[in-house]
Amino acid sequence: MIEDKVSFDDFKKLDIRIGKVVSVDNHPNADKLYILKIDIGGDIKQCVAGLKQYLRPEQILNKSLAVIVNLQPAVLRGVESQVMLLAASTESTTGRDVVLVVPEKELPPGSRVS
Repeated sequence: MIEDKVSFDDFKKLDIRIGKVVSVDNHPNADKLYILKIDIGGDIKQCVAGLKQYLRPEQILNKSLAVIVNLQPAVLRGVESQVMLLAASTESTTGRDVVLVVPEKELPPGSRVS
């Protein structure tokens, strides 16, 4: 059950956009992390994502997905992450399933999610 509530005004502060993954590289200092370059409408941002145990690079590369673009950057294992991608996960009989939050149809990078 979800207990914590966020006001609509707080939600509106999040700038969620569609980004297109243009590169996927292994993190040099972490076994479970990728370093993604994501096109956010002509602006390339870097994302450090813990997806390595769930998705192969070819499942991510050239994928359009939802990203939060106005979070404070974070440094993960020595590499700056400038955006956060959105993914959903659930436990299954075979372990944890993780899927990316993607648009129903192709949209230009930078399209706003609201």
